[in-house]
Amino acid sequence: MMKKVAIVTENGTRISSHFGSAPLFKIFTIENGKVIGEEDRQKTNFGGHQHGHADDEHRHDEGHHQHGKGAQMFLEIADCQVLICGGMGQPAFEKAQNAGLEIFLSGGEIDAALNKYITGELGSDERRIHKH
Repeated sequence: MMKKVAIVTENGTRISSHFGSAPLFKIFTIENGKVIGEEDRQKTNFGGHQHGHADDEHRHDEGHHQHGKGAQMFLEIADCQVLICGGMGQPAFEKAQNAGLEIFLSGGEIDAALNKYITGELGSDERRIHKH
């Protein structure tokens, strides 16, 4: 069975710690336990807006503040079944679930997380959901 896995990243090698601040999705196509395709997709509605917070405060998912745009974040990965992200706000998490995505909240290197996903060893830490 073929699956597409979207991983949120800022630099292409590490999983981004926050969905809303990452400008890029790395998409992996997996079939029979092997990666058979890979592509990068820019998040067209990437914002990572500060919304008036002090520089030392965390960023919020754009979907939390601009209702209606949150659902659009997942249109770019509508062909994916799995989302791996280092963290995300509660509203974005719920929208991702409603979009039918299997969500893994995990950090670190993309390659290591992808290998753990393929072998069934990747866990998800729901403490990485940012309560707003």
